[in-house]
Amino acid sequence: MTTNFPHISHHGAVTGVTGSCHELHINKENSVLIDCGIFQGSDSSPHNKADSQHLELDFSIKHVQALIVTHCHIDHAGRIPWLIAAGFNKPIYCSHPTAKLLPLMLEDAAKIGITRDKKLIKKLVQTIKELIQPIAYNQWTTVHNNLKIRLQRAGHILGSAYVECNSNHNNKQTRTIFSGDLGAPHAPLLPEPKAPKKCTTLVIESTYGDKLHDSRENRKDRLKALIEHCFEDRGAVLIPAFSLGRTQELMYEFEQIIHENKEEWSEIAVIIDSPLASRFTKVYRELKHFWDEEAQSVCQQNRYPLTFKQLHTVETYEQHKKTINYLAKSGLPTIVIAASGMCNGGRIMGYLKALLEDKRTDILFTGYQAKNSIGRRIQTYGPRNGYIELDGERYTIDAQVHTIGGYSAHADQQDLINFAASMDSNLKEIRVVHGDRHAKKTLQQKLQTLHPNINVIIPKK
Repeated sequence: MTTNFPHISHHGAVTGVTGSCHELHINKENSVLIDCGIFQGSDSSPHNKADSQHLELDFSIKHVQALIVTHCHIDHAGRIPWLIAAGFNKPIYCSHPTAKLLPLMLEDAAKIGITRDKKLIKKLVQTIKELIQPIAYNQWTTVHNNLKIRLQRAGHILGSAYVECNSNHNNKQTRTIFSGDLGAPHAPLLPEPKAPKKCTTLVIESTYGDKLHDSRENRKDRLKALIEHCFEDRGAVLIPAFSLGRTQELMYEFEQIIHENKEEWSEIAVIIDSPLASRFTKVYRELKHFWDEEAQSVCQQNRYPLTFKQLHTVETYEQHKKTINYLAKSGLPTIVIAASGMCNGGRIMGYLKALLEDKRTDILFTGYQAKNSIGRRIQTYGPRNGYIELDGERYTIDAQVHTIGGYSAHADQQDLINFAASMDSNLKEIRVVHGDRHAKKTLQQKLQTLHPNINVIIPKK
């Protein structure tokens, strides 16, 4: 192994867009982890020993002194229970909003993927809460004698951050930046990220490294047009969405559209079918001082962007089944936002099974769909009137399938380039991770053109 410090090992997000986990080695005896996420779809670890079905750690944590969590989406934080099971008992650093959201996320993930034993889950969540050490944005924190970190707003979801790591080895100062997931500018609710100036090594995501998003106005117009189509064919619009981030952004946008079109949209219902999303939304409301100026202004108008008249939440499983049966029979224009975002389980599955073969149904994807996920298959085969297998049964995709990429919580290619463009002359290396092969390669070429004198690589491990 190289003796140059600091150096980086990648334990995930190198074969695809999930499983983010990077280790920053400070010296021979000490390191820190940045994120510890699960794999989804066909993504796997660099050594192919960990994947969506095998989440045990396939690397040593002997020297790991801390975990830094950029945000609490499961592809960045979902393997924390396995990290703790491997013996990790060191600090977990994150932003204050993430400190509130992370235990909720991991409690839910544990129920689905680990155990139904309430005592074990309670013990796990309590352990996580005891390890969490929230830190303020834009404030240097000493993690180790030779390492300080600073979190900066990433604009991806509430609490998301990119991480600046200042290390000192043999009196040599270096700054390593891990982007986590960067948000798009002008996204609902959250301030956009401000690019850093000083950096030695940049580890940057590339989810949309080969694509450009619609402007916010264009995507909002497309969203409105799709819902108006829902009025015409008297069917449901199904939106698979992650419980954290995308659901709240969509709620905000629908409140805005309804406010601007009160008479035309008076009869439509917006249903949130996700108990976890309801809990996250409550935290979002509690932490509205982290919202951006636009959202603050809406609140000052006595409007409630995350709780409005036509918004209905479905909590119990019995309510969930009744709602599905009602929609299948009623033909009333209804928007349903349900997890999971890639259709790999969750309550969206019940709606797909009941309404996928109904021509009045529209399915709207507003976020990235990983390879081999059910969402990606619907995206691929839906426009061809193909079929999909759900729990061993074949369903013809008679519903209309739409994608509005502009609602991704991820930065697009130009946003990523802009983030890297401001780096000063100390920049020596850029590592492109967290993307499909074409997205990584395309962004690598763009960044190499931007910085011709530095090393832009796509790491394998």
